[in-house]
Amino acid sequence: MKKAPFHLSLPCLSISQTKRFYIDILGAKLGRSAHQWLDIDLFGNQITFTKSGGFDFSYKSYKFENTVLPSFHFGVIVDKETWGAVYDKLMESNYEVTTKVTFLEDKVGEHISFFIEDPNKHNVEFKSFQNVEEMFER
Repeated sequence: MKKAPFHLSLPCLSISQTKRFYIDILGAKLGRSAHQWLDIDLFGNQITFTKSGGFDFSYKSYKFENTVLPSFHFGVIVDKETWGAVYDKLMESNYEVTTKVTFLEDKVGEHISFFIEDPNKHNVEFKSFQNVEEMFER
């Protein structure tokens, strides 16, 4: 199957705070936008944020290896250099990285990962594989 960027649409509480986080903090690019919504180009993937009223993503966590992770999250898979640059930039910001861990160490699919909560309470994961060809291998 040919690779293709994905599109994800999520509610947001504040267009300006969402824009600041994704553009100014993460370094994503702004796509089309209007007063009540904006498109973010996050590493070639389109995320649309639409201003909404209150919403609740009540979710349970799950355990992978020895780490508790949020069931509801989305993220991007990047090379190690990009992963490190984003991580370092976030560590210098006022945002808290909620998880930083290596999964499947010394196994097929080994990867390093961290999570951060955006201003809308969405958990965003940044992941980098030791060998990206093993992304889907079991």
